[in-house]
Amino acid sequence: MQCNKSLSNSHRSWMLLMAAFALSGCLGSESDDAPTTIPNPPPDNAPPAISGSPATAVIIGNTYSFTPSASDADNDPLTFSIENSPAWVSFNANTGELSGQPMLGDIGLYSDILISVTDGQATASLPRYSISVDQVGNLSVTLNWTPPTQNEDGTALVDLAGYTIYWGTTPGNYPNSATIDNASISTYVVGNLAPGTYEFVATSFNTSGVESVLSNSTTKVLP
Repeated sequence: MQCNKSLSNSHRSWMLLMAAFALSGCLGSESDDAPTTIPNPPPDNAPPAISGSPATAVIIGNTYSFTPSASDADNDPLTFSIENSPAWVSFNANTGELSGQPMLGDIGLYSDILISVTDGQATASLPRYSISVDQVGNLSVTLNWTPPTQNEDGTALVDLAGYTIYWGTTPGNYPNSATIDNASISTYVVGNLAPGTYEFVATSFNTSGVESVLSNSTTKVLP
């Protein structure tokens, strides 16, 4: 009888072991069938774009100014940088504007200038270029206009005193100017210019010094 009891206990232990093994396998199967969540990849970054044609020459005493155009399809904030900037110019990292007025001691060639823009992940650059600072320019532009006869409100203009001519090498930016204190003049020669593309606008002013809005612009290319 003792022997039968031993066999019964052994059989019971074997059955418990098989049940535990089966339970373990079942739990493992449930874990394998659980859904797995895969995070979406981050969106691709669109690199910024930059464009513009900076002037490559300037005469001493004249103002050099260039601001590139830049955009980013993701509307990321943009930061500008410059390499090999001439000492006589200042650079705005927020707008990319390069401006300055060279003097007699700045005559020379400033090469390998590189203006870039970044969105923090990608960078775009303009082609490298040079600026020649010359003492005298041998190019000029002749401007002609018709003197105004009315004020902006449509009343007759009876106190015209003169004109101011503005120009620059970046559209919409006119750092150079010349004032003509003679209302009868309708032609003016802007001289001492270096090769480049120039945009000109003009205003008129009366004897009280009140200045009109800017005229339409005209563009001249000097080879």
